[in-house]
Amino acid sequence: MRILLLCSAGMSTSILVKKMQEAAQKKSMDAKIWAAPASQLHDFINEVDVILLGPQVRYLLSDIQKQAEPYGVPVDTVNPMHYGTVNGEAVIEHVLTLKK
Repeated sequence: MRILLLCSAGMSTSILVKKMQEAAQKKSMDAKIWAAPASQLHDFINEVDVILLGPQVRYLLSDIQKQAEPYGVPVDTVNPMHYGTVNGEAVIEHVLTLKK
């Protein structure tokens, strides 16, 4: 599963990405997880299975959902509590619900 986390600069979510990768490994998930600035979505839109938005760009949710719809890619925001506590396991669980 290819999971893209969008944020404002692509750096603030790097710690969460690492925790999500650890959580995915524990679940024996084959996952590629990375972060990028929301402005680079067009570079990745046809290469992802799920898009998550960091709290700092959640105002873009509607616009990004419209862009992802033709590709059948689910889009949602990361729960601010999970983001703030860097809870990679909870975010992975959320991703799994989006892909059901």
